[in-house]
Amino acid sequence: MSALTVKGLTTGYDKVNVLHDVSIDVAPGKITCILGANGAGKSTLIRAILGLTPPRQGQILWNGRDLAGEKTHKIVAGGISCIPEGRKIFPRMTVAENLALGAFLEKNSALVRERLEKVYTIFPRLKERAIQLAGTMSGGEQAMVSIGRGLMAEPQLLVIDEPSLGLSPLYVKENFNVIKQINAMGMTVLLVEQNARQTLAISHYGYVLSQGRVMAEGTAQALAANDEVRAAYFG
Repeated sequence: MSALTVKGLTTGYDKVNVLHDVSIDVAPGKITCILGANGAGKSTLIRAILGLTPPRQGQILWNGRDLAGEKTHKIVAGGISCIPEGRKIFPRMTVAENLALGAFLEKNSALVRERLEKVYTIFPRLKERAIQLAGTMSGGEQAMVSIGRGLMAEPQLLVIDEPSLGLSPLYVKENFNVIKQINAMGMTVLLVEQNARQTLAISHYGYVLSQGRVMAEGTAQALAANDEVRAAYFG
């Protein structure tokens, strides 16, 4: 059974549909990727999953439950956490304060401290920099803060939007290694990216979005070998 199923989703803004009859399945414990260029509809798909852009047709099922009409904070409380594109950290707050915000729904302070220690195990650098203002850190370190904050909610599904955006190749590689490590710990990941090479290297299954439609899907190996995908992403 899929953790997340999007069935025949059509949605958009005002009178314009951005997504047309999109169907995807996210398997529990796996990394599923959505590849697509700018304007393909990737962000609209994320917004629909989080309840920010309601479906006009189709369904979004989370562990078999229809998310139609659910408020975003309820969807997050139900186990879906999103790492936004461009990191969106709070620059004038410390690393520890940024991370703590990820657990804002958890009232038990002992549990919050426990989660914080887990994040510090994954990102030892963040423990070293706990009292540093997040805005003074490098892009790669800010990306760690952003991922760590998403993990603080202890989600069942982590949606990661464009983790390579604006990062140097070294930090991109580091970020993808972290995503692979988080998945190896049992986290289900929906990875939304333009960087096909790095994404397919760590994903299990994927979908290619083009102009709001799924143009290809398959195992990561099959997509990497697909001539259309190679021509579009690998040159």
